[in-house]
Amino acid sequence: MKVFSRAGVLAAVVAISTTIFAPTANALSLRQAGARPMEKLGRGVVAVRANSSSVLVDWRLLGLDPTNIGFNVYRATGGGNPTRLNSGVLNGGTNFVDTTVDVSKANTYHVRPVVNGQEQAASGSFTLRANNPVEPVVRVPIRSGGPIKFVWVGDLTGDGEYDFVLDRQTSPQTLEAYRGDGTFLWEVNLGPNSVNQNNIEPGSSTVNVGHWDGVTVYDFDSDGRAEVAVRISNGVRFGDGTTFSRSNNDHQFIAILDGRTGALRASAQVPTDYLSDGPLAARFGVGYLDGVTPHLVAYMKNRRDDGPFNLMMTAWTFDGNSLTRKWKWLRGNQDAPDGHNTRIIDVDGDGRDEVHEIGFTLNGDGSVRYLMGPKGINHGDRFHIAKMDPSRPGLQGYSVQQDNPSRLLEYYYDARDGKILWEHFGTEVKDVGRGMAGDIDPRHPGMEVWSFSGVYSAASGELAEPDTGLHPWPHLGLWWDGDNLMELYNDGKIEKWDWNNPQPTNRLPRLLTIGSYGGINTHGPNPAFVGDILGDWREEVIVTNSNYNELIIFTTDRPTDIRLYTLPHNPAYRNAMTLKGYVQSHHVDYFLGAGMSTPPRPNIRYVGA
Repeated sequence: MKVFSRAGVLAAVVAISTTIFAPTANALSLRQAGARPMEKLGRGVVAVRANSSSVLVDWRLLGLDPTNIGFNVYRATGGGNPTRLNSGVLNGGTNFVDTTVDVSKANTYHVRPVVNGQEQAASGSFTLRANNPVEPVVRVPIRSGGPIKFVWVGDLTGDGEYDFVLDRQTSPQTLEAYRGDGTFLWEVNLGPNSVNQNNIEPGSSTVNVGHWDGVTVYDFDSDGRAEVAVRISNGVRFGDGTTFSRSNNDHQFIAILDGRTGALRASAQVPTDYLSDGPLAARFGVGYLDGVTPHLVAYMKNRRDDGPFNLMMTAWTFDGNSLTRKWKWLRGNQDAPDGHNTRIIDVDGDGRDEVHEIGFTLNGDGSVRYLMGPKGINHGDRFHIAKMDPSRPGLQGYSVQQDNPSRLLEYYYDARDGKILWEHFGTEVKDVGRGMAGDIDPRHPGMEVWSFSGVYSAASGELAEPDTGLHPWPHLGLWWDGDNLMELYNDGKIEKWDWNNPQPTNRLPRLLTIGSYGGINTHGPNPAFVGDILGDWREEVIVTNSNYNELIIFTTDRPTDIRLYTLPHNPAYRNAMTLKGYVQSHHVDYFLGAGMSTPPRPNIRYVGA
């Protein structure tokens, strides 16, 4: 395919590579006034057998850890006393390769931080059972049941570690919650109004069909325990056995459930502006729209009889007792194209998140920040907002288009104001169904972006790989191996782009195949969840087995010297963990890639139960 480029600014940056990314001295003067309340996470210790004779142990560096923090690693074998494994305090990457382990016995690992030469309290522990297979996997048993599409994570119990909420694609649908070790907590039955599972106009309590979800998990009242937000209607039965009863099946409510019990804590009715056209399907996400308070953001649509869609967006807060709507935005006749994904991220640096669709952005108060429709942007299936160009202030966006009559395929823009920096056009109208952004080639400063017409340098809009037929499949990116380049999740495979020896999409070097460990994708080519939930800053992939009675969590088995604070303590990344829709990669709000600088200390404070 011929591609024509209209480019804006070409920028380049020379960066000095380093592997120790602790917060800088200047960043230690954290502005506690206005700091976001975020999870007080534990160390997330995890251990997997890297090969026949060694075990990789890794753990979290927390967002507010002191710069000079070090760690000691301890192992207890066969129920014995813990023994320190490292000879000197570990000050590099937060992982350790245990080469003296007896894998025929159970081994329990924990770490102790060391600050100013003083050993601190022990972390929580992780036990690798005797004769555990050589696999980069943590297996979590769950109840038998129907197929699973999505998993959400949150600290439901307040112990500092992530627990799981999942759906069952049954009729009626259900939600189930489990502790991180697989202990069952509760089930919610979504009732008779979840039987209609049409992917465009589903029932009034149906979740997780098409690009809809209608569920998310977060600590909305900042008490140290996560709640579950879900769209409900008449007939939903909560975890404590009570049933939500209303006379009109089309009247919908936003509900906040207790993460420990599944009981209803608060509910509020969805505005009825479009009730005459039936119930509204929903996508949920979380952002700090005022800078300090978690807000539930609800993207909701239904369809008029003549075909067009009504679009409503609302924002809500929960104070521990009541759920309050903060604003409502109706698209009406505004030229504001939407897509299948939402991004919630601060793009102007004021500490308050904005709400982004592919064709418009709303400020934290629900007012329009900018519209992309008047600039020739239409509906598209994928978009990304991240620090793609380290030399350019702020964050940048990359999007693809579906059947744009101008033949626009993809474009790159300033996420602060929507200014288009470059565009690529084809010779005919195309549906560009996928698009990815991430640093996969260290020869070019910043990230690369690609769909199906070549791999481009985001900063310049010029080809990073001259042969436009050679590119990774543009689906999901994640950080998995020991470098700071992004790897790729492609239909059950983790792959690596080799910029020195580029290959067609179906011949990329493969790092892992989930099917080799009994895993299956949970919907199409997608996993149930991707994100950093265990160990150091690299990401996990959650899938299920074919019997749907086990969560299979893939976690890296490769050591690294790169030291970064846990990604969920980055505000942009943690917001992204709450979003579903058509699943996309998560991004931090700093440049993470080859030649990166030390990321700033996050402006957060911990909450605790």
